Amino acid sequence: MAAYAWRSGAAQVLKSTNAREIIDPQNEVERQYVNVVEEMAIASGLPRPRIWLIDDPDPNAFATGRDALSAHVAVTDGLLLTVDRDELQAVLAHEMGHIKNLDVRLMTLLAALVGTIVLLSDGLWRVLFRGGLRGGKRGGGKKGGNPLLLILLVVWVVSWILAPIIVRFLALSVSREREYLADAMSAQFTRNPLALASALEKIEHAAEPTKQIKRGTAHLCIVDPLGRSANLRQGWLATRFATHPPMAVRVARLKAMGYRAAKATS
Repeated sequence: MAAYAWRSGAAQVLKSTNAREIIDPQNEVERQYVNVVEEMAIASGLPRPRIWLIDDPDPNAFATGRDALSAHVAVTDGLLLTVDRDELQAVLAHEMGHIKNLDVRLMTLLAALVGTIVLLSDGLWRVLFRGGLRGGKRGGGKKGGNPLLLILLVVWVVSWILAPIIVRFLALSVSREREYLADAMSAQFTRNPLALASALEKIEHAAEPTKQIKRGTAHLCIVDPLGRSANLRQGWLATRFATHPPMAVRVARLKAMGYRAAKATS
């Protein structure tokens, strides 16, 4: 399962979001999106990643893949309609930073393994409750039961209880410092940290969670698509249970970069 997750992780992540690949842009918004990806690929010194669009009104973005040669970037319709061109550049530069740092390699593998855990739990449920237990009832309910079914029941209960915890801590094993580093690389590629600060504020103030992006892939996104309150706080608890750094801290750091850059040129 781990080997399969490694080979097909990016495809599974994109499939889970119902993303469609943009090969021939159909309108001006899509053409601008493709152009900006190409610009940021040149700025970062990387090959152009494959480009995807997610049908969701909530603004968000993520990158996935094993390395720069197999990388993908995806944004939602909502992002293209919410940010201006400079802000879109900054968001995509952030994702190119993840690709350049190979953050996508670990995050994609984690997302795929999370899906494997969920599939394993669902498969055991079907074996136990759709086949094994029903078959036991039809067989007259003999005392003692089937030892194999009892073992499967224990495994299923453990996976059902531990799966949410495993999902959380696999995602959290990707250091939140990687988000700060990708923010800094966006500022380096665009020379415009204030554009990313503005984009992050717009994304954060969106009214709804990103419905097409599920819990298992939330840690890939530029902001938490599930709108969890832990990502808004600082301190010991937030450090261990949030998938992203506090937005206020990210924005403050970017604005400080912009202030220092403006002061250096004045």
